[in-house]
Amino acid sequence: MATVHATAIVDTGAELAATVTVGPYAVIGAGVQVGEGTRIGAHCVIEGPTVIGRDNVIHAHAALGLAPQDMKYRGEPTRLLVGDRNTIFHFCTFSRGTAQDEGVTRVGDDNWIMAYVHIAHDSRVGHHTILANNATLAGHVHVDDWAIVGGLSGIHQFCKVGAHVMLGFQSHVSQDVPPFMTATGNPLSVAGYNAEGLRRRGFSRERLALVKQMHRLLYREGLTLDKAREAIAALKGSVDGGDADIQRLLAFVAGATRGIAR
Repeated sequence: MATVHATAIVDTGAELAATVTVGPYAVIGAGVQVGEGTRIGAHCVIEGPTVIGRDNVIHAHAALGLAPQDMKYRGEPTRLLVGDRNTIFHFCTFSRGTAQDEGVTRVGDDNWIMAYVHIAHDSRVGHHTILANNATLAGHVHVDDWAIVGGLSGIHQFCKVGAHVMLGFQSHVSQDVPPFMTATGNPLSVAGYNAEGLRRRGFSRERLALVKQMHRLLYREGLTLDKAREAIAALKGSVDGGDADIQRLLAFVAGATRGIAR
């Protein structure tokens, strides 16, 4: 059986794996499922329907799976899904989804989510991201794999942050930020491409040069967006393993719903 502190309250409708630990004064409601090895800290509140995977560390006072902060919400049975091996620090708040979207808020695997981060309803966070202190994701926000969101940054509802993006401290994100870029400020501006982050993730020198060229075409040549996309597409076949990077960028730009930060 799970190890539950004597002061914690666990609803009989919750399902905790045998190796889960629950700290003092935590409250876990009905419809919550928690996987093997997850540790839940003191004073945490987790409401369902919520599914939390394996080997997560949830620090004190986190509030997960609570009703969305959306005035249209009428008690529909929406969900929060959290993957495996996430570290969720103190006072984080993750809302369930709403009926206006898929009804699910999703957090992937291996994320490092620092204190006071808010992930609002229907947002999607990928894998291996870092969300620094007080980062705030409004409703329906998508943050892709390996992205880093700087402290005290705010991301407007329905915005998308691409894979490998680096957002600086206090970034005000009101448009989509394409993969591989670094951006910061209020108003937000794209400062360059995330060379150091890509090096750490094993990008070859040739792939880095390709990303640099895509950044130049999109931001430095004075091209229209359509012309920049054509020029980037023409780079296919030029670098071993680079076509996937080109396709990632082009697909993101084509799917941008709020325009891209330029």
